[in-house]
Amino acid sequence: MTPDPATARLEALIASHDVVLFMKGDRRRPQCGFSATVVQILDGWLDDYATVDVLADPELRQGIKAFSRWPTLPQLFVRGEFVGGCDIVRELHEEGELAAKLGVARGALETPNLRVSEAAAEALRQALGPDPQRVLHLRIGPEFENALYVGPPEAGTVTVEASGVHLHLDPATARRARGLALELVPTPEGPAFRIDNPNAPPRVRELAPRELAQLRAEGVPHRLVDVRPPEERDRARIEGATPLDEDGVRSLQDLERDTLLVFHCHHGVRSQAAAEHFAQLGFRNVASLAGGIDAWSRDVDPSVPTY
Repeated sequence: MTPDPATARLEALIASHDVVLFMKGDRRRPQCGFSATVVQILDGWLDDYATVDVLADPELRQGIKAFSRWPTLPQLFVRGEFVGGCDIVRELHEEGELAAKLGVARGALETPNLRVSEAAAEALRQALGPDPQRVLHLRIGPEFENALYVGPPEAGTVTVEASGVHLHLDPATARRARGLALELVPTPEGPAFRIDNPNAPPRVRELAPRELAQLRAEGVPHRLVDVRPPEERDRARIEGATPLDEDGVRSLQDLERDTLLVFHCHHGVRSQAAAEHFAQLGFRNVASLAGGIDAWSRDVDPSVPTY
């Protein structure tokens, strides 16, 4: 008997990867707490697995429940077999059985060497507060996106001490964090944490003004984004640049993730931060204009005023 189209789609999706998670949202942007919990657990063991956003397809959302005979989401499938939802995945993880189910070797968890500056350590202690049920978590995702947060202890983590601060890392983060340095740096918006990870591939490249000029002359598709506030844009601007206002942010979110984005500001500091932010959102071809509009005026177009 030929399966109906919805069932055929589900079977194809489940067969497309060894591990498939039907969830609300996607791996980068879970849209419910249960989905986020399963993603966090899976990220601790796997660099590669598929997620299917059921919110984007009502037919799949209802169809997967009938297919698995399981009433809730998320739902995890491993090598074509239905494993269960959030509670079952969490239970398997806490009982040490999930690694075998996923087909990965558990092995001994290596404790990486981390460096935390004294200023960062003091800021982390203040964020942690006196509650013994709250600990500091560091999470590094499969594309080396970082998350630093305070929450209850989690199963299966390793604890690393640096500068008197204890950081809790899941297994995947521990593998990706060797030699990581955590510092507190000044920004125009106030002090902020900066994570330098020698294991991470370059996420944001610096583009020299003459390189950008050549790119524009050759007609290479790109989006030039001006991160400065309106009062600075009124003083000087590069022709064709899109302001990073609310409309500009919305238009960027609609772009393909391999679109070349070039961010610029006055001298290159704010544009670097904006570029790193959009790289963490999944954009894979992101650059910051070295020296900002000031260098553009000096090296490419003297008609652009300096200030």
